[in-house]
Amino acid sequence: MSNYKLLTPGPLTTTVTVKQEMLEDRCTWDDDYKNITQHIRQQLLALAHVDEADYTTVLMQGSGSFVVESVLTTAISDEDKILILTNGAYGERIVEMAQALKLQHIVYSVPYNKQPSALEVQAFLEKDASITHVAVVHCETTTGILNPIKEIGEVVHSFHKTFIVDAMSSFGGVPMNIADLHIDFCISSANKCIQGVPGFGFVIAKIEALQQCKGHARSVALDLYSQWEVMQKDGKWRFTSPTHVVVAFAKAMEELREEGGIEARFKRYAHNNALLRSRLAALGFTPYISEALQSPIITTFLFPDKTFSFEHFYQEMKKAGFVIYPGKLTDVDTFRIGNIGDVHEEDMLALCEVVENYMAVKK
Repeated sequence: MSNYKLLTPGPLTTTVTVKQEMLEDRCTWDDDYKNITQHIRQQLLALAHVDEADYTTVLMQGSGSFVVESVLTTAISDEDKILILTNGAYGERIVEMAQALKLQHIVYSVPYNKQPSALEVQAFLEKDASITHVAVVHCETTTGILNPIKEIGEVVHSFHKTFIVDAMSSFGGVPMNIADLHIDFCISSANKCIQGVPGFGFVIAKIEALQQCKGHARSVALDLYSQWEVMQKDGKWRFTSPTHVVVAFAKAMEELREEGGIEARFKRYAHNNALLRSRLAALGFTPYISEALQSPIITTFLFPDKTFSFEHFYQEMKKAGFVIYPGKLTDVDTFRIGNIGDVHEEDMLALCEVVENYMAVKK
């Protein structure tokens, strides 16, 4: 099997050493394994720059969407009402979950290439006092846009509402202080910027907010409060945990520290992104998101012309050792290239050279 560089927003390219951690089988009841779980929880709080007296971490089996749904079903009671901000498919997925869970909700939607406005959020909260929660996606990987959670968080906090942030594709790769951002529930996944493999996600939650959630969940397996209650005791997961994934994540956390932490990783990702945007612009590829709103996580490009075939382009990139992503927009033709994972300057330069050769032949 070929060893591709995954230029995707997760699953992504992981190091050999992270993969090697999965070669050993482990028991979920073993104290050593439970200690690993507890250590991961503590390290995540440190990455979020929060105090364990105020915040806690809950690990939850499943993909990122499982974890988002666990927060929605647990944090929002039948009497509560959530304002959901959307400018992409993942914000819209939160709306879909709210509908399935029959949550009282209202949607503030903007075009995919625009940011939601903190002033508009303020207007919603002023108009509707029954809103209790506000949810937003930090990095909307539909396009790669980075949403202004600082400004939105300040508004939400000033109205004493609960702030839920889907930081799936940003936590670990974009510096953030969860407390300063007034985030009550910050959600992310093992297989994103911390560079682990798929299998679980996590929630960094304000303890005061989580304690109010007992009995709210409309699901047994996705009950975030019950998961926290059990995990608090000694690190045991309520149900069978993805043991191989957990120890791989512990190794990925170690490698994040060795790289220099989130600031260093952000710098590498941002460099990857800037290099990619610059080199592809010279070939006629226009980014969908303006530079001012662009995250360093993933970049969406418009097709260069009407003759461009993504299917052919994808296969040629794959032959050269790079797997990229199709677009997720319906109104314009796009494709996406991820800048995260174990991907460095030399990889981006190699990719750009492949794209340059492809476009030269195409002409």
